[in-house]
Amino acid sequence: MTPEDLKYTEEHEWLATTEGTTVRVGITDYAQDQLGDVVFVELPKVGENVDAGAPLGEVESTKSVSEIFAPVSGEVTAVNTALDESPELINSDPYGEGWIVEITVADVAALDELMDAAAYQALTDK
Repeated sequence: MTPEDLKYTEEHEWLATTEGTTVRVGITDYAQDQLGDVVFVELPKVGENVDAGAPLGEVESTKSVSEIFAPVSGEVTAVNTALDESPELINSDPYGEGWIVEITVADVAALDELMDAAAYQALTDK
């Protein structure tokens, strides 16, 4: 299941535009499936500036610990605090309640460089 209305990265993150230049970021269904049961999520702080490609947090599962990479540069404007108590939301609803952060994008043109659903599906079908 790869929602058509989102953008994707090669690191298996998805982005949805929420309002203006703000995007909501999470990890894809493919990524959560590869990780297994998520038991802990380390979130960045609101107000933190992040650079595209740099780590912004971690997801710990029963199998491993994986970094979450910032898909775009900008400022973290919200974090999903529900993940503190219920990290398994990433497994049960990766494109909904399992979102991780919201970022106000520094350069909106950077969104055009991300993959669409078809390109991401082709990546994960390899």
